[in-house]
Amino acid sequence: MSASRIVFGGRARHRLLHGIDIAGRAVGVTFGPLGRNVLLDRDYGGRISKDGVAVARMMEFDDPFVNIGAALLRGAAVKVSDEVGDGTTTTAVLCNAMVRDGIRAVAAGLNPMDLRLGIDIAVSKVVETLGARARRIGTRDEIESVARIAANGDVEIARIVAEALESAGSEGAITVEAGHSLETTVTVAQGFEFKQGYVSHHFMTDRTTGTCKLEDPLILVSQDKLSEFQPLLQLFDDVYESGRPFLVIAESIEGEALSMLVVNTENGALQAAAVKGPAFGERRNALLGDIAAVTGATVLAEELGLAPANAGIEHLGQARRVSVTAGKTCIVDGGGHSREIGDRCTAIREQARQTDSDDDREWLSERLARLAGGVAVIRVGGGSEDEVKERRDRFDNALRSSRATMEEGYLPGGGAALLQAAPDLDGIDPANIGQRAGIDIVRRALREPLRRIAENAGHEGSTVVARLAARSDGKIGFDARNGREVNMVDAGIIDAAKVVRTALQTAASLASLAITTEALVYRGPLQVPSSPLDDEFRFMSDAF
Repeated sequence: MSASRIVFGGRARHRLLHGIDIAGRAVGVTFGPLGRNVLLDRDYGGRISKDGVAVARMMEFDDPFVNIGAALLRGAAVKVSDEVGDGTTTTAVLCNAMVRDGIRAVAAGLNPMDLRLGIDIAVSKVVETLGARARRIGTRDEIESVARIAANGDVEIARIVAEALESAGSEGAITVEAGHSLETTVTVAQGFEFKQGYVSHHFMTDRTTGTCKLEDPLILVSQDKLSEFQPLLQLFDDVYESGRPFLVIAESIEGEALSMLVVNTENGALQAAAVKGPAFGERRNALLGDIAAVTGATVLAEELGLAPANAGIEHLGQARRVSVTAGKTCIVDGGGHSREIGDRCTAIREQARQTDSDDDREWLSERLARLAGGVAVIRVGGGSEDEVKERRDRFDNALRSSRATMEEGYLPGGGAALLQAAPDLDGIDPANIGQRAGIDIVRRALREPLRRIAENAGHEGSTVVARLAARSDGKIGFDARNGREVNMVDAGIIDAAKVVRTALQTAASLASLAITTEALVYRGPLQVPSSPLDDEFRFMSDAF
């Protein structure tokens, strides 16, 4: 086994920046309506993508220094994508700018803790400004505008996402899957969605989207904790013999039981996923009962008279399809009987009528909406498997971004909102020069998204930024597709406020981490490869 090696100080920070810079530039080329393509080398062939999160997920390097930085940026970008569906590239561009300026400031002798505090102060002010300027969404056209931006300008994707949201409602379940024709369709199926995801990333079937998709799975629903393997051996053998995927939903899955599922999934013997039951206590048991009704499963629990160890394959439920991410599970076309589901809905309505608690009434209403409402299914069409996969990624982004807009409203897009928030930093009175430098790091970073969008469209980015920064009208931005300055809202170029806020906060958090890093620990020989950034950091900028 290789010994641990440690690199300290500026050398460690510069190597960290090297990885962040490579990853940030690779993601950044996809930015904007005229962003460039990236060719991804996959085990089963190349794939062309303009999706920032797909590019971020693919990046892994042999060089430990480069890989640490790239992995940090990849994690930040994927976190933003998983949370709000868009903003991956904004996060990468903002982070790259802040890390570069921050490490340069530390090398010039400024206190990294003061820099971090200055960044935090500036970001808090910008978030406050964005929140005050955000406009609530009101029309289908506005939803389509946000979806179009997230889908890299695809009008058809925007229209279909808006249609799906109308069908399912803003809180309704919507799933995106590969179709089997050239046309993309939206249908409403019986289904159930809840906010709990897989307990281990080893269950992912698609690492590009971070999703586990199970076709025609058997489904175990248990109120008990599953930890020992031996009592479940016969049941698991029966599932294996069936040749069908296996979804386990229980109070918790750990120890030998989880290890067995992971090992068999990793070696290809079984396609499976384990999900912790939603909510807590009695509410969890109630939701597990709802899931059992939807799927046709029997709830397994020792106190109910049927322990998991005594269950057979006849006690398992089923569904046409299940999609599981890190944060949610969506069951489509479960095998439950409509009569049993209807009886359960009637009982929930009666409980809501009798309760005096507003909190309980709201929770019961949510349960009823899950059981009675369907799942809108978007089946993505295309001329080839690669085309379908690429379009499916953009549908996912557009859907999550549209929902984020419904939560916190929208802002002028194309980097305009961030650029116009920069003057609000002028009123901050920092305690020292380090904090001032941290505020200035954020101020400069706010210009980067617009600059990058303009450059990807073939324009001189710095000139576009300078021209717009001089304008007093905060609604005016740069329409990169047509190469002109316009009222961004009137032109339908808008971003979800939640996406912009989350991207800025996540980028700032990673930048603060990089700035305050004093050592890198890795396994392997202590042979530090040369970096093209080394020469740059031999000469410090006078900006600090």
